Amino acid sequence: PVPSARHRGSPGEPRALFALPSARGPLPPPRWPIECEVIKETIEHIEWVPPQPEPFCQPAGPEWAPAALGEEQGTVVYHLSTAPPGSCFTRSRVGGAPGPLSSPAAPLEGPQDTTLLFESRFESGNLQKAVKVGPFEYVLTLRPDLYTTKHTQWFYFRVQNTRRDPLYRFTIANLAKPKSLYGEGMWPLLYSQRDAQSRGIGWRRVGADVRYYQGGSGEEPAAFRLSWTARFPHDGDTCFFAHSYPYTYSDLQRYLRALAGDPVRSRYCAVRALCRSLAGNTVYLLTITSPTAVAAKRAVVLSARAHPGESGGSWAMRGFLDFLLSAHADARLLRRLFVFKVVPMLNPDGVVVGNSRCSLAGRDPNRAYGTALRGSFPGVWHLRATVERVLAEREVVLYCDFHGHSRKNNVFMYGCDGGGAGAGPRLRQRVFPLMLSKNAPEKFSFPSCKFKVQKSKAGTGRVVMWRMGVSNSYTMEVAFGGSTLGGRSSHFTVEDLKSLGYHLCDTLLDFCDPHPAKVGQQPRREPRHPGWSRGRGDAGAVPQFQQCLSEVDVLLRQRLGRELGSGSSWSDVSPSELESSTSGSDSSVSDGSP
Repeated sequence: PVPSARHRGSPGEPRALFALPSARGPLPPPRWPIECEVIKETIEHIEWVPPQPEPFCQPAGPEWAPAALGEEQGTVVYHLSTAPPGSCFTRSRVGGAPGPLSSPAAPLEGPQDTTLLFESRFESGNLQKAVKVGPFEYVLTLRPDLYTTKHTQWFYFRVQNTRRDPLYRFTIANLAKPKSLYGEGMWPLLYSQRDAQSRGIGWRRVGADVRYYQGGSGEEPAAFRLSWTARFPHDGDTCFFAHSYPYTYSDLQRYLRALAGDPVRSRYCAVRALCRSLAGNTVYLLTITSPTAVAAKRAVVLSARAHPGESGGSWAMRGFLDFLLSAHADARLLRRLFVFKVVPMLNPDGVVVGNSRCSLAGRDPNRAYGTALRGSFPGVWHLRATVERVLAEREVVLYCDFHGHSRKNNVFMYGCDGGGAGAGPRLRQRVFPLMLSKNAPEKFSFPSCKFKVQKSKAGTGRVVMWRMGVSNSYTMEVAFGGSTLGGRSSHFTVEDLKSLGYHLCDTLLDFCDPHPAKVGQQPRREPRHPGWSRGRGDAGAVPQFQQCLSEVDVLLRQRLGRELGSGSSWSDVSPSELESSTSGSDSSVSDGSP
């Protein structure tokens, strides 16, 4: 059984307003661990959608890899000191480390010096070291998650003193995962400040000769390398590279400040502080509903950014909030039907410092839902306590935690099939992902969805919420790469990621349609603007519950490869017979007990 948060002191209603973004005045600045140096410049990027799809590059095979060059073959041009090994979080302050900033970048020798100037001491930045091993070639080292020695995946750093003509090579030398979408055609992201200012162009996919391969055979633990070449668009530009479209804690606060200043949307969206993080940053809770007949409504609970390096989850959450808070008829209907509890950034400290996976406790928060350590994982503890309180008042029809995936393309879900249940529960919990695949056929892959509950996942949000009584409890995985569905073979844009939020709203209405008999009829709802298209695959037919339930039954029988024997039922079939292991999950590696 899951230990109850109430037994260790109920937090009650979300606490009084503190550190909330108001419509006027400066944003509450983020708090940093005392070890972190932070530059004073504010880093902001424009939103932009490429006019044409950005296709995957041709994957470069592992048969050739660039020479394994290291510090001994080159010159260290950027080196950021980090927390000492074995240390843990002690305290924080606005602006991070006190006193004057150090100079981690080597100074230029003059105008003719073409050495790049690296920087990562800003929100969500991650780069620990850069070694120049050739005139235009650099070997880079990422900083592990703070207070750990692992979890190197997310990168986001600035380069200055660029030259337009040369072909540069960058090699990140200490990535942790044996497989990556970079090995299947994914490109890194580049942002040119000059292009943003003069041409309105934002983040774009760049590079050639992209390779992902294992490093030197003597490395313990084994490290993997990402290498790519790229040209910069301008001389003397300020550019950024990133693993995925950044979405920082300050980005969220700017969004919430706009909500607070909107007299219409703020009427049905209450922004409260769920709790403070270990560093003292506010974990926000949004309650969204129309003010009428609240007692009779069912609830929906959504969260994102338990893993800070999975920024696509924030963009999907942003699309969800954009639509739900809009004046669209479907959005008004959703607010009349449900009470939404939304935690858009569960791990703000990890997001601020540029971690890939952990909070400042040095552990994975998405393994901590079952342990209820309030002092170590305040966001997780308070979210679970909130769901407990909501369940005491009303049914929670859906819980969904937004994540990112580095090894599988497309979008898919992990659900909960504990085995042994009757046909009804086992089939029903697969209906929502199937509906979502019909509403987003060019992005969402139902065959990639997994429902087996593994012991290593016992502390995840979806499993703990399911054991608490939320039968439709999911992790939504959004690929860092893009889509291979519907004829696509291209990267996701920010608009693609936001559209997942619109499709989730769409599917929720289909899933809870009060008129399930209308299978195959025209949609009951008005058309959306192009950004909110329904994406129907069969002339506008609404994929209603009973139809999808029957379809799930047929799909599972096909996957089983045999008919159920006489007198047997789905309750006699183990989850393992219905699917392979979920070892492909990015959340499969446990940190052990906190």
